[in-house]
Amino acid sequence: MFHMLVLLCLLWRQLLGVFGAETNEIQSVMEGDSVTLNTDVTEIREDDYVFWTYRDEKSLIAKINREIQMSSIYDDGLDGRFRDRLKLDNKTGSLTIMNITTQHAGLYKLRISGVKLISKTFNVSVFAHLPIPHITRDFSQCSSSSSSSLQNCSLLCSVVNVSDVTLSWYKGNSLLSSISVSDLSISLSLPLEVEYQDKNTYSCVLNNPISNQTQHLDITEFCHTCSVAVGIFCICRKHRKTDQEVLKVDDATVQNHDEEIVYTHLTFYKRNPPKMRATEDNHVEYAPICIR
Repeated sequence: MFHMLVLLCLLWRQLLGVFGAETNEIQSVMEGDSVTLNTDVTEIREDDYVFWTYRDEKSLIAKINREIQMSSIYDDGLDGRFRDRLKLDNKTGSLTIMNITTQHAGLYKLRISGVKLISKTFNVSVFAHLPIPHITRDFSQCSSSSSSSLQNCSLLCSVVNVSDVTLSWYKGNSLLSSISVSDLSISLSLPLEVEYQDKNTYSCVLNNPISNQTQHLDITEFCHTCSVAVGIFCICRKHRKTDQEVLKVDDATVQNHDEEIVYTHLTFYKRNPPKMRATEDNHVEYAPICIR
């Protein structure tokens, strides 16, 4: 029984040497760059046939027939997405995709048939260039009546039209919070609350598997104490007595009696309003109004 098992193992190794084994490779590339799918063959043999397909076996995009010294690239198929983007190495059979876009992401398959059968698959992921995150102040927190709103600064880090990314807040090198999105192209926002006098360094980072963009936070630039406007609403009544005046108009007598003047005055100050001094000699009433 043991000798039979050893014999089977030897036969299996010989079969692998003739037919080869299928291998899988993952490639990640930025949009606009070029990627080469290598056959890992130093030189293809004279009787070898090389076939490159995209997504399925029927979508042939390139082939080499070394027996008749012919190579062909089929870049007009699949809606012309590969037009003027494919380059074939006639010596090794490797395929290069130039100026790649997200439309070229997917599964590529290599098959070399001859004395030795080689089969490889390439899973190609294409990532768009990342925008720089945008940090803004959340002023809606200033309207809160909570005393914490006067001690803390609320911020938002945002990006628009992104996919397959993670948005994160860092305090130094320590991760504070993060949010991720996969396939859909959407907008992301991530909040952060810090103290006004915080001396730590913060940064907002947007990243995908192959690149990242970072926006550093300057607390002194974004975080100012919430402005509180204070209005002094004055209602001043001035009572003025005048001597009776007798006016004769067309032999008619008109008496000018006591008259009352009522007027208002509104002034705004930022925090700690100065003391107001009424200029009128008589009754003055003040009604404070705070606007936050």
